[in-house]
Amino acid sequence: MTLELPMDRWTLVDAVREQAKLRTDQPFLSFEDGGNLTFGEFDEASDRMATALADLGVGEGDRVLGLLTNSRAFVVLMIATHKRRAVFVPINTELKGAFLEHQVHNSEPKVVAADQSLLGFFEHVATDGIGIGHTIVVGGNDVHPQMPASLGNSTVHSYAQLEATDLRADALLTPAPHDVCTIMYTSGTTGPSKGVLMPQAHCYLFAVGTISVMELTENDRYFICMPMFHANGLFMQVYPSLVAGCSAHVVKRFSVSTWLESVIEQKATVTNALGVMPEFIYRSPRSDRDQQSELRRIMAIPVAEEWAEALQDRFAVSVVQGFGMTEVNMVAYSDPSEPVVAGCAGYVLEEHFEVI
Repeated sequence: MTLELPMDRWTLVDAVREQAKLRTDQPFLSFEDGGNLTFGEFDEASDRMATALADLGVGEGDRVLGLLTNSRAFVVLMIATHKRRAVFVPINTELKGAFLEHQVHNSEPKVVAADQSLLGFFEHVATDGIGIGHTIVVGGNDVHPQMPASLGNSTVHSYAQLEATDLRADALLTPAPHDVCTIMYTSGTTGPSKGVLMPQAHCYLFAVGTISVMELTENDRYFICMPMFHANGLFMQVYPSLVAGCSAHVVKRFSVSTWLESVIEQKATVTNALGVMPEFIYRSPRSDRDQQSELRRIMAIPVAEEWAEALQDRFAVSVVQGFGMTEVNMVAYSDPSEPVVAGCAGYVLEEHFEVI
């Protein structure tokens, strides 16, 4: 059964702790580059990392910025940050120069966590006056990686060593639903990206809506091929899997040429596709394996009249749509039992939003 916490416990930390009790040894997340996690292992690993963050001086309201690709480290660091009642700041891994500098200055992190392969992106980022005290380096084989000058005054730590920290119960805090837990930056199409302050309950509601429209159960398996620094990848795929108690497989990035084989291999039952992704999938070369997956539903935003029904027929799936914004949550979803209609986002979730 899906976790049904009362609204005064709508936090991701509560969800992690409850699922760890209920589904200790049940698989939760698997990753393209390894590092699988059961629900119990996820809770324990994030407890250890939260203890390490406490040792680094991270406390309530502090920001931990992550320039991280989809990985075990991403999700463990995120929940560990929440367990310190601190704020996780996932950053688009394509950002460099002034774009990255803007988000670093705007969020003023106490700690930066970055894949070793992405450290060079900070080379031309001015960090004077921000007070970055620590840098956590994820992955790579270099024990002493070459650090960019902008992070040179921070203390450097290996992610693997921090995750091995002995946990201490006194380092683990319980956030409230109204606590800001994430700053997610908008795409910046009309100017510099805006950092959206996202409370725990706001993030939790994304999961609630997705679980409903995708009709998730503990028997489902999500195929996550969108970046977790994006709201759809994180709030509408990772979080629903957590709250529903189902498993998910995470790859580094979307590839239309490997999408079908990956879905089949992972025995995925649900997935999301945003922007041009669903059309790319539809227009990929047809295969005699198109209907050999266990996929039953795709959340595709948006769809076009030209191929929406054809996509469903080709892969023997149902397609659902929705509408929302990072700032306001997903406010509407289509009905899976009704025909898919291009340009129609669906029905307002009146249980959670007032129509005036």
